[in-house]
Amino acid sequence: MVESFPTGYRLAVAAETVDAVRFEALALAGREQLGRDPGRARALLGEALALWRGPALADAGGAGFAAPAVARLDGLRLQALEDRVEADLTAGATDRLVAELEELVAAHPLSERLGAQLLRALALQGRQADALGAYERLRARLADELGIDPSPELQAVHVAVLRGELAPKAPATTPTGPLQTVPDGPPPATARTNLRAPITSFVGRGDDLTRIMTAFAGARLVTLTGPGGAGKTRLAAEAGARLLERMPDGVWIVELGSVVDPVDLPQAVLSLFGARELRLLATPGTAAVPPLDRLVEALGGRELLLVVDNCEHLVAAAAALVDHLLARCPRLSVLATSREPLGIAGEVLHPVGPLAVPEEDVSPAEALASPAVRLLADRGAAARPGFAVDQATVGPVLRICRALDGMPLAIELAAARLDDRFRLLADGRRPVAGRHQTLRAVIDWSWELLGGAEQVLLRRLSVFAGGATLEAAERRWPGPTAATSWPCREGLRWPSGHRSWPSGR
Repeated sequence: MVESFPTGYRLAVAAETVDAVRFEALALAGREQLGRDPGRARALLGEALALWRGPALADAGGAGFAAPAVARLDGLRLQALEDRVEADLTAGATDRLVAELEELVAAHPLSERLGAQLLRALALQGRQADALGAYERLRARLADELGIDPSPELQAVHVAVLRGELAPKAPATTPTGPLQTVPDGPPPATARTNLRAPITSFVGRGDDLTRIMTAFAGARLVTLTGPGGAGKTRLAAEAGARLLERMPDGVWIVELGSVVDPVDLPQAVLSLFGARELRLLATPGTAAVPPLDRLVEALGGRELLLVVDNCEHLVAAAAALVDHLLARCPRLSVLATSREPLGIAGEVLHPVGPLAVPEEDVSPAEALASPAVRLLADRGAAARPGFAVDQATVGPVLRICRALDGMPLAIELAAARLDDRFRLLADGRRPVAGRHQTLRAVIDWSWELLGGAEQVLLRRLSVFAGGATLEAAERRWPGPTAATSWPCREGLRWPSGHRSWPSGR
């Protein structure tokens, strides 16, 4: 029956007779059954997809009013396809499923869920090499077209393939006779952290870890401050690992050292979570969602710790981002590292200084009680088997640690080889940031963070050997008066980790 309305006509039929309505109901029912009864989910989703016999609203798809409905139905259709594939994977992968997934990935090259499903299907077929190749192609597309890294979910599937956790299981003999294939288990659990597993021991800093853990009992933002090479990143990673059990939604670290433009900060954090893909891009008839809004949506009510590493070169933008997230995500906690504070409300500062070094000559046993000496001994033994701090080596070891002011990065580099105080061996075996490969690179990074007046002042201060009094340093100030030189003085004060200028040297 056709009914007349002031704005036109409509077909008066029951909702369940409209394909679009039936499709949505069946797709939703199938999704709800995925975790409980994959077989039932597969049947419901198959019935839903069978209702499609061409493009959505084919007769009216070109009309302006239909564009949003078409986009919505197309999105639901893709989601139903992904759900049906998920149900299929629980029964094991077949050649037909792999071929279907390859076609879907070609049509939707930036879909990480389809990409992960293809990896699993290939691995379950025993095609680990093809699965790894598919991952590399998707990773490259995400980097080239969106400028992001694979999501933690996709990375978890990649690691499972590398470890052989998704390899096809051997057939098992049943009491009734023929061989049957044992169905593979559920997909790997979603990762709760992207912290790297440490490959070296963590030396010293026990008191620092205790204070950081205690600080998070009453604060949501803790910032580790200190000079380059003091070990802020490693300390933050260790603290994050120990806080993992407190965070139901995990601990996630974002490295800002490679971010140049402050505009890219939200996207750098957003790349940690699976809240992106095509919805970041504008589609016909819709506007792109700003990355900052998508990031707030992704974090939402999650209870997690976000480790924001190396904020100093974008400190104002990083502070604004952290402040925005903490205000809108009530269960979020942030552990930041920076050579200067973020300077926002509620921030708890934790200065990270050098490791303690004995001031006097001591015995080998007493020297090894010092964190700096213990670090050099540990890394030295790893680089040169047989190396130990004994009566013959304790003197040179103490001199090296003192010469390097107990700075962990300098000591680690010196453990391999020390030519002079600044030209140290860079260990090419470690995939570390360029600024952490040599002591000179650390100093260059700090130098580039200074303003022009601060660089002039630092050059003038180089005439002093072994430090200077505050009065003597003020005579080298580039500004004509104390008032104009104060901002420069502040800039050099904060990155050093000191709360005030020393009264002496």
